[in-house]
Amino acid sequence: MFKFQRLEILDWYHFKENLYKVGGSLKRSKGTEAILWQGCVDETKALFTRLRGKQAKNFTAYIDKHKSRIANYGYSQAEGISSIGSGAIQSAIKQIGKRIKI
Repeated sequence: MFKFQRLEILDWYHFKENLYKVGGSLKRSKGTEAILWQGCVDETKALFTRLRGKQAKNFTAYIDKHKSRIANYGYSQAEGISSIGSGAIQSAIKQIGKRIKI
């Protein structure tokens, strides 16, 4: 018997949204985004450990909380392995909600 295993991937849009809440240099944010796109969690975290601001601490806590859900988004997208966004799911939920109301 074949057993399915569910793999949860952190939504890329929300991941970026939390990254840009840190603020600071746009150059650093873009560089961090490139590292995250490759799924390099430890390298990303290292960029923020020296920062003292509350937003930076919140972002590193966010990374720790979701570490198991952070994928190599670039590879996943190139190989067509999985979706990196939640837009399709959110749209489907809205459609179901509309049909239930009918």
